[in-house]
Amino acid sequence: MHLHKSEKAKRELSSRQRVLNIRERGALFLADGCKTQDEMQVLLRDDGSILQKLISDGYLVRLEASGHRALALETKVVAPALQLPPAPVAPPGSSSDNFDGKRSLATTRMFLFDICERMFSKKAPALAHQYRDQLRQARDRESMVAIARDIIVKVEEIAGSERADGLSERIAMMLPPE
Repeated sequence: MHLHKSEKAKRELSSRQRVLNIRERGALFLADGCKTQDEMQVLLRDDGSILQKLISDGYLVRLEASGHRALALETKVVAPALQLPPAPVAPPGSSSDNFDGKRSLATTRMFLFDICERMFSKKAPALAHQYRDQLRQARDRESMVAIARDIIVKVEEIAGSERADGLSERIAMMLPPE
C-alpha cells in the first residue's frame, strides 16, 4: 500500500494556518502516492507514530498500486473537515512572497542553494558543503524533497519553526506537481 495526501493534507500545506508540526508537514511533502509506509518511515527516521497519526487524522490515505483506495479506509468514518474562511487576497505587488515563476526542480534547487548559503555557510560550513553536494546530485523530485526536508529541519533548529514553515511554503510553491 502506498501513501498519498488527502484533500485535508493539501489544504494544510497550502494554508498559512498551521495545525501540524514541521515533521508531520515534512511527511505530507513526501507522500506522493509512490512510496510505501515502510519507505516513508525510513526517509523520516520514524518508528511509525507520525505516519499512523497522519493516517488516523485523515491527512494520509493508503492506496493500492493501481491507485484505488484500500477497502479498509473506504469504511472509515471521517469527521467533516473544518471550513476555513477564504484567504484574503492581497493587492498585486504588495507581498514579496508571491511566486509567479515556473515550478521546476531547477528553481527549487537554486532556492535551496540560496538558503544553504544564507543559513549555513558561516555557522556550519561543513553542513553547507554537504547540502551543496547533495543538491548538485539531486535529479528527481523525491531526492529534492528529501534534501529540502533535511534543510528545513536544520533551519528550524537554528532559526525557529516560523522561519522553517515559511521556507516550507515557498518550496511547496516551487516544486513541480507530483
